[in-house]
Amino acid sequence: MNLFYQPLIPDGVLSLDATESKHATRVLRKKAGDSIQITDGKGKFYRARLTRADTLKSLFSIEETITEPIKTFSVHVAIAPTKNIDRLEWFVEKTVEVGIDEITLITCKHSERSHPKLERLEKIAISAMKQSLKATLPRISGPVSFSEMINTSHHTQRFIAHVDLENHVHLKHAAIPGSQYIILIGPEGDFSGNEIELAMNQGFRKVSLGTSRLRTETAGLAACHILNLVNTP
Repeated sequence: MNLFYQPLIPDGVLSLDATESKHATRVLRKKAGDSIQITDGKGKFYRARLTRADTLKSLFSIEETITEPIKTFSVHVAIAPTKNIDRLEWFVEKTVEVGIDEITLITCKHSERSHPKLERLEKIAISAMKQSLKATLPRISGPVSFSEMINTSHHTQRFIAHVDLENHVHLKHAAIPGSQYIILIGPEGDFSGNEIELAMNQGFRKVSLGTSRLRTETAGLAACHILNLVNTP
């Protein structure tokens, strides 16, 4: 099934933009009268029918609205952007496929990149949402400072992933099902000692993601996957 994206359906917009229209008509050869599936990225799927198939602006009518099941937990990963932007983009794509609710880019002492293009990351997230047949587009924001991030978090469970041979508390054992999680993932040079201390003073708990030393983007994906697995019946 091919899924199209139109975030303005709740506002009454019943047309596909030029990018989606071109894909529908030129790539998939859709014609007026054909059935299509659309999401608004806000938790709803729509079974629709094309009333006009045009490469610049295709029109449709809605025949059925289906609400995505409500999750009992949420996953927020606050991550330091990688020096290689391709790795950050890979992280966004894969975590959206696995299941993530929010991504915040954070600036840390050892950060090597501070201004990735959010518009590009959002496009990748939209594509991954459609690919994985989800109806909710994760929120992507930042960059914000490390201190701002830890001081404004109100999640029920707060974690900081840190490479520490003395830390044997694995995330899968620390996470309580049905919680609102946030986990901090540091830059390639890891968090500084002061950042670890500041986070713990704000109620964050140090956790391990396993015995291997992971790259930033791999650690972010691993954390996201673990939290989803903890909530799998």
